[in-house]
Amino acid sequence: MDIRTPIPTNGGDWLTKFGETWKAQAEALRQKFGGAIEEIRMPPDYPTDVPIVYVRKEAVAEVLAHLKSDPAFEYGFLSDITATDEMTDPRFEVVYNLFSHVRFNRIRVKVRARDGEAVPTASSVWPAANWAEREVFDMFGIRFEGHPDLRRILMDERWVGHPLRKDYPLKGYQIFTDAEVIHPELLDKG
Repeated sequence: MDIRTPIPTNGGDWLTKFGETWKAQAEALRQKFGGAIEEIRMPPDYPTDVPIVYVRKEAVAEVLAHLKSDPAFEYGFLSDITATDEMTDPRFEVVYNLFSHVRFNRIRVKVRARDGEAVPTASSVWPAANWAEREVFDMFGIRFEGHPDLRRILMDERWVGHPLRKDYPLKGYQIFTDAEVIHPELLDKG
């Protein structure tokens, strides 16, 4: 057995259940966005459980908005944003995991970015993307252009570096002997 072998789950085999829908959606994306779609990886051709759509970073907000609102897709729920450090060129892949409340299926959108390049924010499409993008910035150092408040969310603001980059030292301890500065403008005054 390998990763491409269908495994029965409580929701059934996703490929059997959504395979035709995914093929139609992939074709619709290619037709609508043309060159903005770099590549589409479909199960079972690749070891993935859902389609992966690679989008040029300049078009990611437009593609995400389309996936959210177009009746052929209706991926209204942004499950997560994360990233991977591929240690190649381009170095990073920003990953958007989407879920459809209408069809009960998933799709994954990825954007490749070089070290130091900014990716357009998805917070204009999903306001909650704000928090996930801050986490990606904090852990990987990937900037999001147009983000309303891009600052660290998990690590102390004095922390140097980004702990989930593959070149970050495994024992890259940083010890602070005093508490992190509290910014009064961020406190709730209610």
